[in-house]
Amino acid sequence: MPEDEFETAEFKEKLEEATEHAVEASEYRARWMVYLSFSTAIVAVFAAVAALESGTYSNNALIQKNEALLAQAKASDQWAYYQAKGVKGVVYGTQALAAKSSNPDLAAQAQKEADRYAAEQKEISKTATDLEDEVKKDGVRSDESMEHHHRFAYAVTMFQIAIALSAIAALSRQRNVWFLGLALSLLGLVYFADGLWLFF
Repeated sequence: MPEDEFETAEFKEKLEEATEHAVEASEYRARWMVYLSFSTAIVAVFAAVAALESGTYSNNALIQKNEALLAQAKASDQWAYYQAKGVKGVVYGTQALAAKSSNPDLAAQAQKEADRYAAEQKEISKTATDLEDEVKKDGVRSDESMEHHHRFAYAVTMFQIAIALSAIAALSRQRNVWFLGLALSLLGLVYFADGLWLFF
């Protein structure tokens, strides 16, 4: 009987040690899961904001490109109007030359019309040139917006992959997978910051 008591006491001690280790491991896993959950939630917030910004810049780029196309159409219309005024001016100028010797009054009136059309052409040319400048500005703004859009889209991609890796880490209990997700989150933050300020 004394032998049974010794084994029971030893068994009880080992059982208590095993229970202590299990409790410590459980607490450690619980802390790790809190960190994993918290970091994943933060990454999800950044992913949502980056997706919103990406869409906003994409829409802005489309609007600016449409404004450039509209300005280009208006500039083309102005140049066509410029050409029409030029043709009319040439017709009146030719009429003035032809009538100069036979009908000086008609020649003077035709020359006056030719001069009026030439003056109108200058105004039309200025308007068309201004519209072409607007086309260039809108094109540059559209390109800049698309660059911002691309940076935010890259950030969203990195954040989404990081979230997926965090889920895999939680299911498989592998911290290395979570660390890889955190590294991709940092890369996503670089793209996010670049989308805000365009460093690269």
